[in-house]
Amino acid sequence: MTDVFTPEGLPDRIRHYIDGESVDSLDGDTFEVLNPVTNETYVHAAAGKRADIDRAVAAARRAFTEGPWPRMLPRERSRVLHRIADLVESRDQRLAELESFDSGLPITQALGQARRAAENFRFFADLIVAQADDAFKVPGRQMNYVNRKPIGVAGLITPWNTPFMLESWKLGPALATGNTVVLKPAEFTPLSASLWAGIFEEAGLPAGVFNLVNGLGEEAGDALVKHPDVPLISFTGESRTGQIIFGNAAPYLKGLSMELGGKSPAVVFADADLDVAIDACIFGVFSLNGERCTAGSRILVQREVYDEFVERYAAQAKRVKVGHPHDPATEVGALVHPEHYEKVMSYVELGKREGRLVAGGGRPEGFATGNYVAPTVFADVAPDARIFQEEIFGPVVAITPFDTEEEALALANDTKYGLAAYIWTNDLRRAHNFAQSVEAGMVWLNSNNVRDLRTPFGGVKASGLGHEGGYRSIDFYTDQQSVHITLGAPHNPTFGKR
Repeated sequence: MTDVFTPEGLPDRIRHYIDGESVDSLDGDTFEVLNPVTNETYVHAAAGKRADIDRAVAAARRAFTEGPWPRMLPRERSRVLHRIADLVESRDQRLAELESFDSGLPITQALGQARRAAENFRFFADLIVAQADDAFKVPGRQMNYVNRKPIGVAGLITPWNTPFMLESWKLGPALATGNTVVLKPAEFTPLSASLWAGIFEEAGLPAGVFNLVNGLGEEAGDALVKHPDVPLISFTGESRTGQIIFGNAAPYLKGLSMELGGKSPAVVFADADLDVAIDACIFGVFSLNGERCTAGSRILVQREVYDEFVERYAAQAKRVKVGHPHDPATEVGALVHPEHYEKVMSYVELGKREGRLVAGGGRPEGFATGNYVAPTVFADVAPDARIFQEEIFGPVVAITPFDTEEEALALANDTKYGLAAYIWTNDLRRAHNFAQSVEAGMVWLNSNNVRDLRTPFGGVKASGLGHEGGYRSIDFYTDQQSVHITLGAPHNPTFGKR
């Protein structure tokens, strides 16, 4: 094993950012942040509690009620967001380096995520200026129009997979629409989030508009969800945590947007282009270390081509390059944390009883330490198997045969999740009808996960509540006020007149 790579200029500690200042926790508490390649502590981060969340929410509330941000013209806010995008683009190499080091994500994929983060800000900077609202007129009688207004303090809770990009996904529309925010990043990966403060300051975002509190989900995250002055919660994470947030937010009737887990099917029919489908299905589950909510982690293959698909897929999976996250040749790096590594490996061992192991199945050769898992493929997996039903969130895939289109649809829908689906067929009628019937919030036909930022992102069943993306994000982060104007004689029914 080569020497462990450590970026230059790492912080000596990671602090909160509240009301324009970097601060420690009020009680001085910290938690350890691990290097996923060595599982050794490389930095301590401030551990936020209820008091720290109270402090951050108070700052965000002041900035909303007293500051200029919610009252600025959309064009003025747009200029700030474009400057943020410019700064993120100019620092993409540094962002990728820190993200890769902190999360174990391969450096080339981390670079792509950094650039996507810039594009998220640029997209909403443009959208908020171009956005128009409804107006309805009955000539000579009445006119109705819609006012959009920012809601207040948005609580943003983000996961440890591709953290910087997913933070931008929420920060962009929340800020564009004039809200102020409190961000609670994932405790496994707080490093890249700590860069937002400097970027926002340099871009000219007023103090108090952006606040960041690090900490554990059950402490800082729980306090943010339960805070009475936070009317909005946007959460990305696992389904069980989403259920807890739903319950804790209910007494306050908060607005909720939750993108949760997935166990997405990739359905390969016999008439598909197998070369393209195999490439896409390899990338769809092994990119981002398999730690992606939209991973096509259940591959359903029509029996006529099943044996050929399994043989070719397993051979290609064995060629996927596992390596150190900082190596540009690496395709699968280290999983984020030893706790998650143990979870994924427990499913690998389970899969050896539930399916036929055709690739991987343990540590890759040459990686005796760190959170490394060889790309693992199980064939002949029954639909009642746990590796078919449960989200693993790692480089592990289950392949299952089917005979008919009806059977494929039943298998595709046979989980509690419903985030994404991938369909490979050259039958146009089948493609559209299958897409209509599959229980998924997003469907890709003969395509990998390529997303237009104007389209809604979200799932059904246990995969989420609500949608963000494009105008759906604008809807979530704003109140829509309907205004009625009488243009003619008032239409007043008369009560009590003699």
